[in-house]
Amino acid sequence: MEKQIDQTQEKEPNIFKWALKFAASAGVAGIICCVAPAVLFMFGLMGGIYAISFADFFYAEDGSVGLGSWILRGAAVLIGIYGIYLYRKKQNQCSIDPKRKRKNIILVTITMVVLGVGIFLTLEKWSSWYFDKHIVPAQQEEYRQRELQN
Repeated sequence: MEKQIDQTQEKEPNIFKWALKFAASAGVAGIICCVAPAVLFMFGLMGGIYAISFADFFYAEDGSVGLGSWILRGAAVLIGIYGIYLYRKKQNQCSIDPKRKRKNIILVTITMVVLGVGIFLTLEKWSSWYFDKHIVPAQQEEYRQRELQN
């Protein structure tokens, strides 16, 4: 008996799902310096003092973006570029129409940039609000408790 080889072509990846997956990864990677301590504080796994000192590691003393934040943002860009590269590679296996491939790469790139920046800015705004509303008051209370103990 002869073995039959399945010649089915792989399905082309969904542009929106692909872009959302990599944009979310890039957006979170770019702002993990603020989201991680907020989430850990939220679940009671870290106190206010430590949460702020963790976030401060990524920012300069005047509150501007520091080297750590730029490294995370660079990693976010690399994740986005890698997502586009993988999409292009996967698409080349599924489609041979060059115009369609070019259009899809442009669409996935624009979608990833818009979603990635949107996710980054949303998480940045949320973490700033959460720090001001919950973590800073907890930090001040922890310092007050320390002073009372001394």
